[in-house]
Formats: sequence, C-alpha cells, structure tokens
Amino acid sequence: MVAPETVASRPAVSVIVPARNEEASLEACLHSLTAQSGVSFEIIAVDDGSTDRTREIAQSFPSVRIVNAGPPASGWTGKNNAMYAGQTVARGEWLLFTDADTVHKPGSLARALKEVGQRGAVMLSYSPEQEVHGFWENAVMPVIFAELAATYRPSLVCDPKSPAAAANGQYILIAREAYDAVGGHAAVSGSLLEDVALAKAVKASGRKIFFRFGDDAVRTRMYRSFAQLREGWTKNLALLFPEPVRLALLRLTEFLLIAAGFAAALAALLRGHFRPGLVAAVLAITIYAFLLNRIRKAHFSWGANALSLAGLPLFAYLLLRSKLSYRQGNVRWKGRTYGGSTSHGSAETLVIKRQRMAGRNSASKAEEWSI
Repeated sequence: MVAPETVASRPAVSVIVPARNEEASLEACLHSLTAQSGVSFEIIAVDDGSTDRTREIAQSFPSVRIVNAGPPASGWTGKNNAMYAGQTVARGEWLLFTDADTVHKPGSLARALKEVGQRGAVMLSYSPEQEVHGFWENAVMPVIFAELAATYRPSLVCDPKSPAAAANGQYILIAREAYDAVGGHAAVSGSLLEDVALAKAVKASGRKIFFRFGDDAVRTRMYRSFAQLREGWTKNLALLFPEPVRLALLRLTEFLLIAAGFAAALAALLRGHFRPGLVAAVLAITIYAFLLNRIRKAHFSWGANALSLAGLPLFAYLLLRSKLSYRQGNVRWKGRTYGGSTSHGSAETLVIKRQRMAGRNSASKAEEWSI
C-alpha cells in the first residue's frame, strides 16, 4: 500500500513545458530548469505529438516527468491541450508554464516565487529577453515588441484598478488555486492567444497579476528561420492588436516618410541644392529619432534598434498577412491549421467552459511515463 502524499512532500512549483518538435531548443531549456535551486519543484515535459527527437531529449533527464498530450479535442488548440495535460498531473502549489525555447537563469525560479509573494499577486508573467539572429530578426522583432510595450503597458496591467491585462506565455507563474478558480486552460481552450486570455480571466476574477520585462530571469529565441518567424507572427499579430490594418498602414507610412526624406535629401545634395537637401534630411532624421525613441523601450541592442527602419514594412506585411489568414480561416502553426473563429473567446464561452471543466477533469486522464 502506498502512503498518501503529505502536503510537506509536495513541490512548491510544478514546471510545465509543452513541447512539439522542439529538438533544437529543449535540451538547453531542461538543463536550465533542472539546475534551479532554492525551492522545491518538479518538471513536467509534455510531448505534443512530436515527430523529431523531442521525447528522446526529455528522456535523457532522469528527474523530468514526461506526459503525452494526446491529440487535441475539437475546439482546442494544440498548446492549450498540452498545457492542460501537464497540469492534470502537477502536484505543486504553483504552476509555471514555460515554453521549450526558453533558458532560465540560475536561481530565477526561487526569485520569481519570492517576487510574486512580495507583489501580493497570484499570477506573475515575465517577458523574456529576446535572442535574435540575422538581419530580419534584428529588424522586425524590436518593432513588434515596441508595439506590444505600447499596447500592453505593464504599469496598467499591474494596476488592479485598470482593466488592462496581459501575460507572455513563455513564462507564466500562477497559483494553483487561482488557476483552478478561473478554469485554467480549459476556459481558454480555443484561444491562440491563451496567455492574454488567461491573464484577463484572472484579473476579471478580482485577483492581482504582475507583469514585467524579465531579462534577469529568462531569455528565449522564438524563431530559428524566417519561415518560422512569418508563421508565428501571422498566428499572433491580428489577435494582439485591435486594429491591425490601421496599424500596418501607419507603420508603412512612417517608413515611406523616412525613406523618402533621406532619398530626397541625397538627391538634392547631389544636385548641389544644399538648403532643400538639409531640410529634407532634418525632417527624415526627426521622424527616425521618434522611431528610435519608441523602439528603445523594447529592450533590444542598439544595433537591432538601428535596423528597425527596415523592420517597419515587414511588420506591416505580417500584420496584413495575419489579418487575411484569420479572415480566410487558414491560420497555421506547427503543422496544425486553425479556423478564423479561433481567438480570445467570448465571456459567455468562458463561463460555459468553466462549468464543464469539472467533468473534463474527471473524465480526462493523461497518458504518462515517469522516468
């Protein structure tokens, strides 16, 4: 007969890592997680139908528990299904949902648990330091994250009096009690923007959330090719920004004004028209300075910030591509296609899903291997 688990023997934190074909990044992620100290924790890697070496890599870490997500049910996204499967076997008082492409700095888990307590919050989310490589990543990622910083202001997100809510799905630490109370991932099962949807549910329940840039805790490399970057942001941008077409036209106009100003200045100077050339150059530099002032808030290197001018038209293209993909019901991510109705989910839908959650909890059992 197995003795019942005591409260004292349970880990403080259950770290849940959903992974679908993550052989390029999972090993570094699990190395950084297994090396954490200063807090009791367990690590649950959820294999979301991987066809590469993801499972083999997870199995090379003896302390990591491996769960098979199984195929998502109708109306569920793959990632939500994977995170739901992981939390069904989690034993911790806190749950940390973190992506397989993250690397966690030494002691960051203990510090995060301390910080969320100090803030009096039930949910803490870090926006990781972004690792970028190559021209196009350096050009467009600062533009996107600057827009996110302006749209989801941490000061408002952290203010209980403000309805603003946001989280970054690459790092979400949430109290088990709060997670269950709002319905968890079952309540946002169809959302491709589940991190923001979950944050909204927690804040709407009257509980406090805390959100900040977390370069001292975690870093990530989101994409390893232009094709991945294009597919990933096509999935997200139309959901992240309320008026993607308007924003695309605004940023494209900004690019054209700067580029045209520099071109006019160069043409005038080559013809010996110094005063008109100087005026055009000053106007272009002024607009570019406003761009750089906005971009610097995204916490990228100055080299990447300088390339943001080239990132403006690419950002506009990705916004329009995302909007069109949702309109056509053809949003693809990691080999799965989602219809255009997949979004944040209405309030009524969340209520219905929460009511059904208890039934799903008892009926759904994850296939599990402990190693």
